[in-house]
Amino acid sequence: MEYNLADLFESVVDVAADREALVYIDHPGTGAERRLTYAELDAAANRVGHHLIDSGIRPGEHLGLHLYNGVEYLQTVLGCLKARVVPVNVNYRYVEEELVYLYRDADLVALVFDAEFEERVAAALPRVPKLRHLVRVGEPASELKALAFPEAEAAGSPGRGFPARSADDQFIIYTGGTTGMPKGVMWRQEDLFFAGLGGGAPTGEPVGRPEELAERVAAGGTGITFFPTPPLMHGTSTLTSFIGFNFGQRVVIHRKFAPEEVLRTVEKEKVTSMSLVGDAMLRPLIDALNGPMKGTDCSALFSVSSSGAILSETVRREFSELVPNAMLLNNFGSSESGFNGTATDDSGAGSRFRVRVNSRTQVVDPATHEPVAVGEIGRVAQSGHVPLGYYNDPGKTAETFFEKDGRRWVLLGDMGTIDADGVVTVLGRGSQCINTGGEKVYPEEVEQALKSHPDVYDALVAGVPDAKWGNHVAAVVQLREGAPRPSLADIQSHCRTHLAGYKIPRQLVITETVQRSPSGKADYRWAREVAAAADR
Repeated sequence: MEYNLADLFESVVDVAADREALVYIDHPGTGAERRLTYAELDAAANRVGHHLIDSGIRPGEHLGLHLYNGVEYLQTVLGCLKARVVPVNVNYRYVEEELVYLYRDADLVALVFDAEFEERVAAALPRVPKLRHLVRVGEPASELKALAFPEAEAAGSPGRGFPARSADDQFIIYTGGTTGMPKGVMWRQEDLFFAGLGGGAPTGEPVGRPEELAERVAAGGTGITFFPTPPLMHGTSTLTSFIGFNFGQRVVIHRKFAPEEVLRTVEKEKVTSMSLVGDAMLRPLIDALNGPMKGTDCSALFSVSSSGAILSETVRREFSELVPNAMLLNNFGSSESGFNGTATDDSGAGSRFRVRVNSRTQVVDPATHEPVAVGEIGRVAQSGHVPLGYYNDPGKTAETFFEKDGRRWVLLGDMGTIDADGVVTVLGRGSQCINTGGEKVYPEEVEQALKSHPDVYDALVAGVPDAKWGNHVAAVVQLREGAPRPSLADIQSHCRTHLAGYKIPRQLVITETVQRSPSGKADYRWAREVAAAADR
């Protein structure tokens, strides 16, 4: 047995067959749900895997998942892994041109898609000649030739009987593309198991051999319920689901994020561990707990973790007052590194995001790859279990991945400094850095200061061309409902208590809603466009 995700999942099924594995709740408010044991989920994934093989999809070929959250998503990922087909996530917000790019860049030969996206899939299809096999989830909206998902399930055997697999089998995670075109991060499954899934024990000692995973599950009990609330199309939620499976515990998913329904599920299913993305998801939960969902029983909730966006100090404090038993974790990681570390308890004070990183993470000079001195700015890097590179992009792979002292490293996009205790202060992504009058400003730091203002609900910061400064700092702000409209001077006065003068916004744009990805990640291209248009 190797560190192959399908092998590991099957080993857990063999010792936890009757345990509840997956609870899926459909459209909010409908009450529709599906519950699968580990044996049932395994059989469902087997059907998909055999269907793919019987349809001529070969090991190593790529299948896209163009889906909302659902049983079919995780069932298909597992089916791909069993058949040695490479699963590829597809952002369901993409329009035709973006889909054509991703389908072609990823060399998709098969696609599983929700019927709601059928029109976009049909429009893209003529320009994607390699895409030869389609499976649709839900009722068809047109005559696009595709198998319906129940037919695909029925066509495959519920038994196993798959060829031997390898730890070298791949898993591709496409980045969000918020700073450019999305890129496919190629992971060996063994590397992803240790870097993204904590080696079977994210909060403890990783397993020392593959068989140990099932041994731990057999020796342990039940009672943990994982609830990844963001879309599964973003890698973090899918990996969180697999972490739950590796523990032999229960995973709950919703079709879409709806704050009141999330809280109902937390109470009903006695959720113990919930994951989300930043203030954009936690703030609506706070509003619901202060409003229509006041009194919701969240006593089982032990931890709430955020990845991909920072939970601000203000929002963390408000949530802790409402749910004091839940531990709030600001996790730091990426599609290219998996998990790097967790923010310190004092992170957020003075707009700093400080992370206690794992032993494989350093801050290095991007040119020499040597560790920077204490206090110097460099790029965050990770060694050991890292991806193979970017699919179909050798140039970007050469820029981002390197070998040093016999170990493979990845250079992340985040800039930071390191202190004498090894704690990294993350400044922000270098690609979003604003050069204003020769000084460097990282948007995330300014956003933290803005969101501590009592009238600010959400904020993004972008650089806008400026004749005098080269660029100036612009704040795009969404106010709390009913809050008075602040002036630029008001915002500047507040920020001066947190930030140096050159970081203070010189432009304020009030918007009805700050635009983010479905997972809550920042859309900086949108923020720049809004700020630049308002500056004209």
